[in-house]
Amino acid sequence: MNPFEMVVAIIAIVMIAQVVKARMGVVNRHKGEDFIHRGPDPEADRLRAEVKALKDRVAVLERLATDDNTALEREFDKLRNRD
Repeated sequence: MNPFEMVVAIIAIVMIAQVVKARMGVVNRHKGEDFIHRGPDPEADRLRAEVKALKDRVAVLERLATDDNTALEREFDKLRNRD
């Protein structure tokens, strides 16, 4: 393979790769802004805390739904009979 053919092959490979990337929807983000580390994100921290709280609530609801209901029914009866 002579040098001219090698250059043509490299250009063809790069062009094919660009077409494949465009069809797959890959976005090239090499702007300086994308690589700046901005530090902790308070919104992300708030969302993580909210997700954790929701997971805890779901765990409690799952436990109530799957546990033996006799203890829970007794508690409800105590509350009903208070009046």
